[in-house]
Amino acid sequence: NHRFLPRDGRNITIEMVLNAALEGFNIDKSVLILVAATGLLTAKTLGSFTLDDLKLHGIIEHDASLSRSDFCLGDNLHFSETVYSTLAESNPSVDYFNATSAGQVQKKRLADDTLANPCITNTIKERTIRTGESALYLSVMGDPMTGVAPKEFVNVFFREERMPIEEGWIKPSTVITDRTLSPIEAIIVKASM
Repeated sequence: NHRFLPRDGRNITIEMVLNAALEGFNIDKSVLILVAATGLLTAKTLGSFTLDDLKLHGIIEHDASLSRSDFCLGDNLHFSETVYSTLAESNPSVDYFNATSAGQVQKKRLADDTLANPCITNTIKERTIRTGESALYLSVMGDPMTGVAPKEFVNVFFREERMPIEEGWIKPSTVITDRTLSPIEAIIVKASM
């Protein structure tokens, strides 16, 4: 949480999420307002949620994740190296991920999950969430204007669930907005077909 959110992962408010995203990753508040508000739909209390609440299937949590098992298949809260290996092993021969490789990973994850998960959910909502998540990790861990991110930074971010500051990552100087994300998302969608 890097002191941006409560260390115990509880009592998280919309304002906390938006401030953390801006301060920690330079993501404009308008990008995540809907996601942060949707987080409240998972909560057992009024006005705040916990990180554990977010595992509620079908709200924000979705099938064919890049780093978590599907709800129907087991633990949809904790990192899974087996699931993540699809992303980790993509875009061979180079030291970066890009929007094209992100789309190809989405396509493979969905194909694998379609075979493994008899209760998979894959509507426009899930596809939109997956695409937005991919555009965000590329933008936050790399260049928000190109959607190119060093593999080392992305791998640390997912596997160790921390900002790769020790490895040389710095917060993007460009504010990440819908305008910067849209072209990256378009490439991801095209590559995932």
